[in-house]
Parts: sequence; C-alpha cells; structure tokens
Amino acid sequence: MRVLVTGGTGLVGKAMCDALRAAGHAVTVVRREPGRVPARAVGWDGLRAVMPETDAIVNLAGEPIASGRWTAARKAEIRTSRVEATRALVDAAAAATPRPKVLVNASGAGYYGARGDEPIDETGAPGADFLARVCVEWEAEARRAEALGVRVVVLRIGIVLAPDGGALSAMLVPFRAGVGGRVGSGRQWMPWVHRDDVVGLVRDAVANEEYTGPVNATSPNPVTNRDFARALGRALHRPALLPMPGFALRLLVGEMATMLLSGQRALPTVAEQRGYAWRQPELPAALERSVGP
Repeated sequence: MRVLVTGGTGLVGKAMCDALRAAGHAVTVVRREPGRVPARAVGWDGLRAVMPETDAIVNLAGEPIASGRWTAARKAEIRTSRVEATRALVDAAAAATPRPKVLVNASGAGYYGARGDEPIDETGAPGADFLARVCVEWEAEARRAEALGVRVVVLRIGIVLAPDGGALSAMLVPFRAGVGGRVGSGRQWMPWVHRDDVVGLVRDAVANEEYTGPVNATSPNPVTNRDFARALGRALHRPALLPMPGFALRLLVGEMATMLLSGQRALPTVAEQRGYAWRQPELPAALERSVGP
C-alpha cells in the first residue's frame, strides 16, 4: 500500500515508518520542511497533490504534551497541532479522486479523563479536562472522513515506553540517581504501552478492515503508578522509595500535574477482540527492553 504519514520522525513515527517499509509499503512523510527528511516527503501545502495516490493515512501529528508548563499559548499549540492538522488531512482527502481507503488517527487515553479504579474500554465516555477536550475535538475531525467512505480508526494511545525518548526518558533521571518513587498517592492507573505494540497496532489497523472506530492502544496489563515505580526501580537496580508529593508537582509544572496525578485503567478490548498478538504485554519485560543495561 501507499501510506501517507504525519509525525513520521517522532518517537513512534520513525519506528512505524521503518516497520511499514519492512512490510513492503511505500511511505511518504508529511513535514513542514520535507527536504530535511531522509525519505520521500511532502510539505503540508502538497497534501492535495499526493492524496489521490495515497491508499492509507497514518496521522501522528501533534506537539508533545509533557514538555513545559501548560501556559495558554502552550495549550493552544497542543490543540492546534492536532485538531487543525487532522482537519487539513481530511479536507485534502475530500478533494481527492480516488480517496484513501483508511485513516488511522492518533488520539490519547487521556480522552477518558480521570476515572479512578474504573476499568475503561472503548465504549467509555470522554472526560472534561483539557486533554480530554482536545482528544474529543481531534477525534471528531478524523471521523469526518467516514462520510467520505474512508474507514477511520482512532488509536487512543497510552504512555509510550521506548529506549530513545518520550515520557520514560524524563522518569529515568531521578530513578538512575536513586531518588525516584511514586507520584502523589501512587494509586492512579498508568495506561502504558510499549512502542513495539503501537507500531504493531498501526500496521494491523492499516491492513485489517475489521478495525474501525476507537481502539485503545494500551497494554492489556495496566498498573498503578506505585507499581510502575517499583518495576522501574527493579529494572534499573535502584531504590524507588522517594515519592513526589502532589502539591510539589503542582508547584513545579502547574496544570500539567493533573495528567500525572490522575489516570485511566484503559483496557484494549477492541484489539484483543481482533486477535492482536502483543509484543510486550508485561511491564517488567517492556521496561527491560526500554531502559537498556
């Protein structure tokens, strides 16, 4: 298939593009500066030109949510980079003849908001906090493509574990120094997922027409923050005894603390129903693969 990818140089995107090429797909990456990408690339202003020769779209575009305090300007960037980029893709698809067959669009497990201990599958209602509202808008823009006859899959991605970046990199600093531990009460759930499985789910969603609508891209074995901290300490052979109090985190990062102090016990019911074979279903092995020696 001919696959058009946004976010193709990011933490998930680069590995995903490599996997799509390895599976025999032709990949074109959408970038603001396509000349800087060591692959076939097109600028955002070239979407309408390439859309008629595109079979599948994989949309991972979006500014990182965990870098810097959530000022009004930062929140606007987070929203715009997701909602308006998706709008541009769907508008380009609407103008194309023929149109792509499938759009696999990223979203986040933050769609569900703070849900305590409640197990949440893809039928769960959205939350009302900032990230949940962004996800609702983001998904709505993607699902406009359904009216065009495009199969739409929305991946609600959890906390991605990978050895070369992402949320785990920030966690490693205090843990390697021996001062890591739970955040807040530690009772909040962490819908983690290894990058290998995000890539695997994208590949399955592109190829398998049974995938449609929301899909939780999260491990079948979510853990609490307390258990995650203990597992990370064991993987690094370091103690995990020093907690970060909630009030201190709020002073440090402001509103973004809400994301870290609450969580979702998200379960990948749809992927399991479709028979997806997990690469990294258990946290200890996923962390060993991610933190290195």
